[in-house]
Formats: sequence, C-alpha cells, structure tokens
Amino acid sequence: MKDETESIDIFKVLNFIRDKAPEYAKAKANRIYMDEYRKSLKSQLFFEALEHGQKTIAEREAYAYAHPSYKAHLVGLNEAVEVEETLRWLLVGAQAKEGVWRTMEASNRFIDRSHQ
Repeated sequence: MKDETESIDIFKVLNFIRDKAPEYAKAKANRIYMDEYRKSLKSQLFFEALEHGQKTIAEREAYAYAHPSYKAHLVGLNEAVEVEETLRWLLVGAQAKEGVWRTMEASNRFIDRSHQ
C-alpha cells in the first residue's frame, strides 16, 4: 500500500494548487467582467440602434445582437469561460488527488497499527 501513496507527490500537488489559484482567480474575474460588460455593450448598442432608425425594442435588440462588436465580445466571453473552466477542473483534480493521498495515508497508518 505504501508504494501507491509514494506515487502521489503531495508537495507537488499542494504547490500546483498554490500556483494555479491566482491564475484561476484572474480567469474567473475576467469571465465575470466579460459577462457583466456584455450587458453594458448591449445597452450601448441599443442607443446606437436608435441613431440608425431602429425604434422598437425588438429592432434595437436585433441590431445589438447582430452587431460585430457584440459578436466579437461573445467570442471573448467564450474564451474566458474556457480558460476559467480548464483551470477550475485542474484544481478540482488536484484537490481530489490530495484527498486520495489523505485516505491512503490513513489506511497505511491503520495497517501499521494493526501489525504492531
């Protein structure tokens, strides 16, 4: 059983979590910003639509959603979500590995005590 625990370098796992946490926080902040800015951009495009003769809400909304800057923003939002989710799942995996290590260490202690 001890060979299995030695295959998990707990310090490497903990260092990975420590090192990736700021990167994940930045990615999450970026994704939230992109999501919130999408609302501001839509509002700006609604006003711009008025200047282009779009009077009804439906016309203004269609103008905003079809606008190249809105579409470009959605591409950026897509990328931000991908970065955030990739980092999140890497961290979840590292945390799971840390949990496995803890369980294996506890099992090893139990086995060691039972052989005494």
